[in-house]
Amino acid sequence: MGAALCDPSNCGARRCKDASVTAERGRRDGRQRAPFGSRLLGGSDQTPKRLRVRLQLLLTGMLVTTHVIGAGVVFVISVFVLPTEDLNSSSVISLAIAVPTYVGVAVLVGGFWGTISSLRGLRWALEGRTPTSKERRTALRTPIRLTLIQGGLWAVAVVVFTVLALLWQPERALGTGFAIAISGLVVSTIAYLQAEFALRPIAAKALTGEARGRRGMTGVQARMLLFWGIGTAAPVSGMVIVAVVALTSDEMSKDRVAIIALALSGVVLVFGLLVTVLNARAVVAPIASVRYALRRVRKGDFNTEVTVFDGTELGLLQAGFNDMAVGLREREAIRDMFGRHVGREVAAAAAAGTVVLGGETRVVSVLFIDLIGSTAYATERTPAEVVGTLNRFLGVVVEEVDAQGGFVNKFMGDAALAIFGAPVAVENHAAAALTAARRMAARLVEEVPEIEAGIGVATGEAVAGNIGDETRFEYTVIGDSVNSAARLCELSKAVEGHVLVAWESVRQAGPDEEGYWQPDGEQVLRGRSTPTPTGRLSASG
Repeated sequence: MGAALCDPSNCGARRCKDASVTAERGRRDGRQRAPFGSRLLGGSDQTPKRLRVRLQLLLTGMLVTTHVIGAGVVFVISVFVLPTEDLNSSSVISLAIAVPTYVGVAVLVGGFWGTISSLRGLRWALEGRTPTSKERRTALRTPIRLTLIQGGLWAVAVVVFTVLALLWQPERALGTGFAIAISGLVVSTIAYLQAEFALRPIAAKALTGEARGRRGMTGVQARMLLFWGIGTAAPVSGMVIVAVVALTSDEMSKDRVAIIALALSGVVLVFGLLVTVLNARAVVAPIASVRYALRRVRKGDFNTEVTVFDGTELGLLQAGFNDMAVGLREREAIRDMFGRHVGREVAAAAAAGTVVLGGETRVVSVLFIDLIGSTAYATERTPAEVVGTLNRFLGVVVEEVDAQGGFVNKFMGDAALAIFGAPVAVENHAAAALTAARRMAARLVEEVPEIEAGIGVATGEAVAGNIGDETRFEYTVIGDSVNSAARLCELSKAVEGHVLVAWESVRQAGPDEEGYWQPDGEQVLRGRSTPTPTGRLSASG
């Protein structure tokens, strides 16, 4: 009969089931983990309609909140920091009209129109189609575009309110422009970080397949230095200016200087910290996604992938992990297939680079199993039926040998050779071989009743190692114990229970296993001149 075909649905069923359970756990854990670093951004499988609503709400809410905070900063600096006279009545009236009007316009333009116009350029993502190169670039530049809109609004505010101050209270003009400019820088920085955060799902779609080769992208170092300059250096420069004014003016009291210093320090501490935290989260989020994915890979889930949503070198790190995961999946598939062909222990030794030609003498137990009447069975059935039955038969053999720590060395058509004690040492290889023989004989009667098989077991010295050439070799065992097991297998076909073992194997197995066996006289095996004491399953066994 031809060599057996390996059907994963029948062969190694328990391993397949374990693999599917592991994969399912990986998918479940992947769903539980926010792919973009925050649950606010939803999942990678959200519908385009839901994504659009989510982006509109997040961007509008974040930008409006940022502008309101910026207005508060202007108020604090104007009231507590600027070393000028109090507002006169004309300034109060003009500001009472101009401030609400301008804030309303700024919110409409920056918060609503800015986000709506930006989302128009992201229509490809909201429609679920693949972007062009131009659309990719537009998507990745959207946070900068939104930031420029916000910065432009604050630049206009600097001009408008400085001009108003020049008209109604000239001595406050410079201070007003300074306060609004500092606030605008801080607000623009926060707006950029918030826009970049909210647009991660879009960036992930734009970076799909593109992150690896992108040039000219913003680097982590440049981005952090820029944000330090805007979030820390700019406010501190205000303190320097106040200090210079205090040193050159005799009109500022110590109390006034102290109040100004405290107010500016508060602005630096609060907003410098806010910018630093937002920037740190932007840096940590892609690193955390890779770290989580590494934990999944360490647990054996090689189907793990990281969603690439960062446009800096950290995006290259995320893409690099995905490349690594692809390589690991390919290697694992090859190793699994290799292990199924030659045995997992031999495959592990080959992967470790420890394979050498030759062998070593070991005392091992050998199990040989062969179908009875396979030729007649094959002539009465279709090839597909024969292969299906043969795979169920060999599936039982493999599972029982694996359960006892043995190694299925080879399939020979409708026969199989298993070794206990090589290449991996087994503490009581004789007991393991006999237990495997008993259990597979019992299972075959119930699970594959349409066929019968003879089983032979022998224990003795054998040479175990790699036989062949450096370019093509196989692991096998050669010795008298192998020949004896094959001869006993042939004789077992005429014995009740179809299991015949060398009594030496029973003796070495110990009293616990010996109770399952009974002596069956002596047999002169082919090729030997002296009789071999044998045993078969006892009635109670």
